[in-house]
Amino acid sequence: AAVSWYDEFQRLYDTIPCVEVQALKEHSDQVLHLSFSHSGCLFASCSKDCTVKIWSNELDISLQHSSNMRPYNWSYTQFSQFNSDDSLLLVSGVFVGPHNSSSGEIAVISMENFTLLSRVRNKPYDVFGCWLNETNLISGNLHRIGRITSCSVLWLNNAFQGVESENVNVVKRLFKIQNLNASTIRTVMVADCSRYDSPDLLLDYEEQLAASSTSPCPIFDLGSDSEEGEAKPQQPAEPAGPEQPDDGDVAAEDGLQRFFDDIMEGRVRAAMTESELETRVAELFLRNRTKPPEPNLLPTDSSSKIKYLIFTTGCLTYSPHQIGIKRILPHQMTTAGPVLGEERRSDEFFDSLDHVIDIHGHIIGMGLSPDHRYLYVNSRAWPRDCVISDPMQPPPIAEEIDLHVFDLKTMKEVKRALRAHRAYTPNEECFFIFLDVSRDFVASGAEDRHGYIWDRHYNICLAKLQHDNVVNSVAFSPVEQELLLTASDDATIKVWRSPRTVRIQQAGKPRPRKLLFSWLLNQKS
Repeated sequence: AAVSWYDEFQRLYDTIPCVEVQALKEHSDQVLHLSFSHSGCLFASCSKDCTVKIWSNELDISLQHSSNMRPYNWSYTQFSQFNSDDSLLLVSGVFVGPHNSSSGEIAVISMENFTLLSRVRNKPYDVFGCWLNETNLISGNLHRIGRITSCSVLWLNNAFQGVESENVNVVKRLFKIQNLNASTIRTVMVADCSRYDSPDLLLDYEEQLAASSTSPCPIFDLGSDSEEGEAKPQQPAEPAGPEQPDDGDVAAEDGLQRFFDDIMEGRVRAAMTESELETRVAELFLRNRTKPPEPNLLPTDSSSKIKYLIFTTGCLTYSPHQIGIKRILPHQMTTAGPVLGEERRSDEFFDSLDHVIDIHGHIIGMGLSPDHRYLYVNSRAWPRDCVISDPMQPPPIAEEIDLHVFDLKTMKEVKRALRAHRAYTPNEECFFIFLDVSRDFVASGAEDRHGYIWDRHYNICLAKLQHDNVVNSVAFSPVEQELLLTASDDATIKVWRSPRTVRIQQAGKPRPRKLLFSWLLNQKS
């Protein structure tokens, strides 16, 4: 939509929020996350000091409320999100249980009087949680099956748990997904695909030219073959003996029985470790006990709301290196129905994923564009030809952070990875670095004591925003992309505005010299 290169230069020079105008120091420990309300009038901050603070976003930002979560046995708060009408705030934190065991918990706070409405257990804690709609939120649970095999269950919870009738459900199981090789589901978020055909910004130039022709939101009909091709871990060489057909000629149950027979009769190679054996059995069980992907159930009514559940997962090791995507259909968006979800046949014990994106690196951040068309992913790459033989020993990760961009309509990477920011912690200490996306810009924190801003059109780094320690989170105002917040381990929240906004604000303030000159003139007269 640019009119001239001069206007583009002015936009890139004058509208970037790179001027520090305020530093908020009310937190007493590391600030981990920031989130704006949809109206842009409020924002919330989470911290290692175990409080969630609500701020009023005026010309001079001020603290409106602070909730201390220590009375509920929380160690710290780590994530927050406003619901769609800004009446409720979801707060996620780390909960200390018996014998100092830690898992997660989600609290729902009313924005009317800042009262705590409900609390939901959340395991592991870095599932974080998210809103599905105005009154329902998604949480997670984890069940161990073996040493490196587990099952993640995603639950739909009503924000208002205190119901008058015991016949009204407040929780329902959404999906049950098996995890291989010590992986788990983490970092859930929801994308609304209703605007995919009218996005705020098209990053693919060829698609910009063809933007006049629209098509319905795509459905990924991934059968067992294609899904295994994307999600199946690389296994060591098969044991000596007769080859087992892998394309459906032999049923998975027969394959499982044959594998057990091979073990009992000594045909499995001795070099197979206990972890490899557990993974092999879990794979065969998964193949025979997984509900196939949903058929094309997209309603013809264009106003219907189809949503994607997006999360990090994996198949080779415990570090998150894949993005899983699962469609949420309209009938699944309410807690009405059986408490444990739909009844399942014995061969549909687990749910399959609709799509898997492999990142080939440790994922440390994800964020959606305002129109939910594009997914931005922070990752630290693995060596190009690395081989993972032990799921408990992932490959070393790069110090450079790659910022990938995926089109959720085509499920393809549409931009070369953005680079500039860095991280230094190893795999076992790696933590989430939150990013945010506005109409024209994308911003991210980093471990090199800076926040970064890139232009979404040209893939160029526009600004570095300095802190005294790691920058954990960034947040654009949803109504004014020339306002950006950054949160850091230095216990401060910094407020950044564009040069243009600063000039406008300063022009509206009376100048002290002129006031003094006017007063002297009045005294003489």
